[in-house]
Amino acid sequence: MDVIKVSGRSRSTAVAGAIAGVIRDVGYAEVQAIGASAVNQAIKATAIARGYLEEDGIDIVCLPLFVEVDIQGLVRTAVKLTIWRVRHEEIHPRVREQLTQAAEQTLDDIT
Repeated sequence: MDVIKVSGRSRSTAVAGAIAGVIRDVGYAEVQAIGASAVNQAIKATAIARGYLEEDGIDIVCLPLFVEVDIQGLVRTAVKLTIWRVRHEEIHPRVREQLTQAAEQTLDDIT
């Protein structure tokens, strides 16, 4: 599986679609971003992907890590988001409650 690389100019919805597609196919995705704007887009994309996957009854978790990458001979620090599919009952009850509240708030905002 290839790492999904995000730049500050990446469209968060496009990255979210890529994340959701990989999660559906493989159950696991890696997203890499260098710089504040890129990390911002990657985090937003992960949140959006969570919403896309929620429609299919899929829950995900994300673990952020710092990694060093070589770009044209220069070592840079990147943020790598490791995202994987989990069963709903594996999510901590307090987090499940927060997710439910957030979903209810979203529905209230829409209606």
